[in-house]
Amino acid sequence: MDEVVESLRKIEENYKLFQQQQFTFIRALEHTREEAHDLIKPVSSIVQVQCYKDHHCYNSRDRHVLNMFISICNDLRNLCQKLEKVHPGDSVTNGLLEKCKVLLNDSNDFTDLRATYPHGVVNYLSLEEAKNRYGGVVSLIPIVIDTMKEWITYTKRNVLYVVSRGDATTKKETPISQTPPTGDFAVQTSISNKNTVKLQERECSKCKYEDPRLKKQAPWKTPGKH
Repeated sequence: MDEVVESLRKIEENYKLFQQQQFTFIRALEHTREEAHDLIKPVSSIVQVQCYKDHHCYNSRDRHVLNMFISICNDLRNLCQKLEKVHPGDSVTNGLLEKCKVLLNDSNDFTDLRATYPHGVVNYLSLEEAKNRYGGVVSLIPIVIDTMKEWITYTKRNVLYVVSRGDATTKKETPISQTPPTGDFAVQTSISNKNTVKLQERECSKCKYEDPRLKKQAPWKTPGKH
């Protein structure tokens, strides 16, 4: 758990640096979208940003800030894997983790995501930018970070780690009153109240690829007693 907390702390530090360059990030998207002749549709997926950076970016400053966004998304994916290893999970933790994995899928459509208070990222955009172009892309990272914080807080409060003599360690959940999330997070994208996750038709033929990092994993098997 300590490793997970430290990893998230480092990601938050990187995100704060990225957040300070939000204006530069938006301008980089503007420049690359112009080069790609793709100014009508909103920025709606991680793979779309990747495509802009790889094939339509001719400015080192733009490339740097776009790469910051993609790197933070990759770091968050890696943290998802660590969360799975720390605790086998219950309906709450499993739901929160699945939500993060869906949001971080390269092709997931985050157009309708909107980060709300205390996050001000959407407020820094013009009304037209927030509504029709960049509201979703600036909201993705803060929403995922908040969800991971919720996972950590819940796990710390409701999972008791009992260390016995020797090297044997068992995990026992404390009896609590909990309300599992409604429905399956695998078909939810939070803020937007959308009931299904829409996978974007990938606009750039050069960017077609499958994301091997988010393939369905085998179900958790509880270790036997030592």
